[in-house]
Amino acid sequence: MTVLLKDQLESLMGLLELTMPENLFVESELLQQKKYNAGDEAGIVFPTVLIPSPKFGDRNLKEAIRDQKPWLESVLHKTGAILFRGFSSVSSASDFNDVVEAFGYDELPYVGGAAPRTNVVGRVFTSNESPPDQKIPFHHEMAQVPKFPLKVFFFCEVEPKIGGETPIVLSHVIYDKMKQKYPEFVDRLEEHGLLYTRVLGEDDDPSSPIGRGWVSTFLTKDKAIAAERAAKLGMKLEWTNDGLKTVMGPIPAIKFDETRKRKIWFNSMVAAYTGWEDARNDPVKAVTFGDGTPLPANVIHDCLKILEEESVAVPWQKGDVLLLDNLAVLHARRPFEPPRRVLASLCT
Repeated sequence: MTVLLKDQLESLMGLLELTMPENLFVESELLQQKKYNAGDEAGIVFPTVLIPSPKFGDRNLKEAIRDQKPWLESVLHKTGAILFRGFSSVSSASDFNDVVEAFGYDELPYVGGAAPRTNVVGRVFTSNESPPDQKIPFHHEMAQVPKFPLKVFFFCEVEPKIGGETPIVLSHVIYDKMKQKYPEFVDRLEEHGLLYTRVLGEDDDPSSPIGRGWVSTFLTKDKAIAAERAAKLGMKLEWTNDGLKTVMGPIPAIKFDETRKRKIWFNSMVAAYTGWEDARNDPVKAVTFGDGTPLPANVIHDCLKILEEESVAVPWQKGDVLLLDNLAVLHARRPFEPPRRVLASLCT
C-alpha cells in the first residue's frame, strides 16, 4: 500500500512538472505554423512559440529556464522546436549566452563543420557568414560528420531589413514522404549511406557558404594535429599544393531517433548537392551514395521541393531565441537584405 501510494505521488509530481507554468510562459502563434492533426503528430503545433506571461513580471528568461527545464525539455521533445519571443531580458550576445548556459547542456566544439563562423562571446558564434544574397539549403547541423550537436540555439541580435527567415522542417515527416514517393532511393540510402567531399583552402573564404578553411575546420595550424582530428572523425585527408581535400563517409543518411522511436532524414544531402559550390567545389561531386555512385538529380530536387512545402519559415524579430532539437528538425536560411545578425550556439 505504501509503495503504491509513493508511485502514485511520483506519477502526480511528474504530471505537475510537465504542466505549463502559466506564471512564466504563454503559448503564442505564428502565421506560418504547421498544425498536425493525424497520426503520431496529432495535436502538434510546429514550432512551439512561447512569450512571457502577464505574470512574468521582472523575471529573467534564464531564471525561468532554470526553474522549468524539465517542462521545456518535454515541449522540445514533443514539437522539436521552441521559439522564445518578447523576453526583454535577452537583447545582446551576452544575454543569449546566459540563456544557453541556463539549459545546462555541454558545448560542442565546431570541429568538422563547413560554415565560416566567428566566436562572439562565451559559447556564442556568428551563424553562417556567407553573403546575404545566398540561401543556405536545408540540413541537420553537422550531419556530415559523426559527432554533431543535439541542440542548436539561434538568437536574433539584429532583425533583417527584408527576408532572412530561417525555415525549419520536421525530419521524420521528410523521411516518411520520401519513403512513400521514392522507396528504392531511400532503401539505397539506408544501405549505402552518403559520401561527402569538400575542398578547403587554408584560410576562411567569406564569399562561400562552405568557406571554412582547414585551419578553422580543425582548430589548428598544425597539419599533423589536423590529421589526428580528422582521423577521430573518420575523415580522410588529401593535401594539395594550395589546400586540402576532405572525404567523409560513408556515413548514415537515415537515422533512428531512439527517444521518439521513428526514422529521421538525418543528412546534408540537399545542402551539399545544391549549395556546396564555390571556386574549389562542384556540388554534384560534393555528395554521392556511400559506394561513390552519383545521386539522381531529379530526386534531389524533388526532395528540396518537399522540404520547402513542409517547412515553416520563421521570421526573425530582435530578441528572438530559437531552440532546435537537431535530431528532429532540419533548418535553412533565406537570402536577405542587410542588416541582419543572427547568432548561434551548438550543444550536446
